[in-house]
Amino acid sequence: MRIVGKLRLLYEGDTPEAHRFRYALLLFDLTTIAYIVVSSFLPRLRELEWWLDAIFGIFILADLSARLAISGRPWRYLVHPVTLADLAAIVSFLAPVVGEGFGFIRILRTVRLLHTYQLLVRLRSDSTFFRRNEELIIATVNLGVFIFIMTGFVYETQRWTNPEIGNYVDALYFTIAALTTTGFGDITLTGTLGHLLSVVIMIFGVTLFLRLVQVLLRPNKVRHPCPVCGLQRHDRDAVHCKACGTILNIPDEGAV
Repeated sequence: MRIVGKLRLLYEGDTPEAHRFRYALLLFDLTTIAYIVVSSFLPRLRELEWWLDAIFGIFILADLSARLAISGRPWRYLVHPVTLADLAAIVSFLAPVVGEGFGFIRILRTVRLLHTYQLLVRLRSDSTFFRRNEELIIATVNLGVFIFIMTGFVYETQRWTNPEIGNYVDALYFTIAALTTTGFGDITLTGTLGHLLSVVIMIFGVTLFLRLVQVLLRPNKVRHPCPVCGLQRHDRDAVHCKACGTILNIPDEGAV
């Protein structure tokens, strides 16, 4: 029970140690993503690759086990989509012959961390840039995750049968071309699965891309709940709520 309490403090606490721990988890996720991408360009060094896969897999397994230990409903947590993505990544890293190709799903962990309440509060407290551009950063991350996941699916499903897909850059090039509906045609996906992937990228990708553009073009707003009507978004220099006219007290850092 003492170990579970310590883990709960690290994952859910508000201490400097807990903040550093969650930042370390975020850094580990980003390192994992970089490893997955870079390794697709390197020559296959089986022994070294197995050791690195084992290290990443053990860390992910330990993290998942800790989250299950502190979860009030472990079975419900176990069937969560992000948890299932973790399990796929663990199989990929620890049993590459069985689960090769699913490690890229690990990026979903970064999204969950960036949407975790404690980490968001910490980022707002530690970074002026994040406070000013939170919505843009979150929208960019969501789009980046979608692109990376689709690129991973394209790469893993096409590299064995499609000579045009040799590494992540080839898959990324196709994904961006499909996402923007440019359609150069120099790289195409083969088979029924490839065609379905193309459709998914174009439909859902364009939606996320338009969302990012909307955030970029929309006038800059701040999040501050109105104490009367609950309106969340206001102009930075707003004095009154546009919905109900209540006087607001939006925290301000002064002129920059």
